[in-house]
Amino acid sequence: MGYQEVNLLRDRALRMLIQAKRSLSSGDYDIAVFLADQSIQLYLKSVILEISGETPRTHVLRHLFNALKLTLNQQSIDQFVRDNRSLIIRLEDAYINSRYIPREYEREEAEELVSFAEEAIKFVEALRGKT
Repeated sequence: MGYQEVNLLRDRALRMLIQAKRSLSSGDYDIAVFLADQSIQLYLKSVILEISGETPRTHVLRHLFNALKLTLNQQSIDQFVRDNRSLIIRLEDAYINSRYIPREYEREEAEELVSFAEEAIKFVEALRGKT
């Protein structure tokens, strides 16, 4: 995998975050939450691919953060995951719920999860700057 694939994943992740915000604005809360989860997944995968040359075959955010920790050798990732465990698990649930379980999200919850997606991407971006 090369530079082009990394950029494609990263660009897609950022576009999904933009779409999540648009969906939030238009009241499509379930789509906003789904896209928030997807944006973090793809962003994490892009960084792991960039550094290791491999893309993890998981959609579980906690597994992706762990893979990133191992790839970057950054222990601060553990603290970030611990501090945000509830939000991360709720986004992981959104990934499953969007496919198999009829669930509606309220505006406040969707806002919180989309905001967290943006925060998570900024956190990972800052880690990239340290490598």
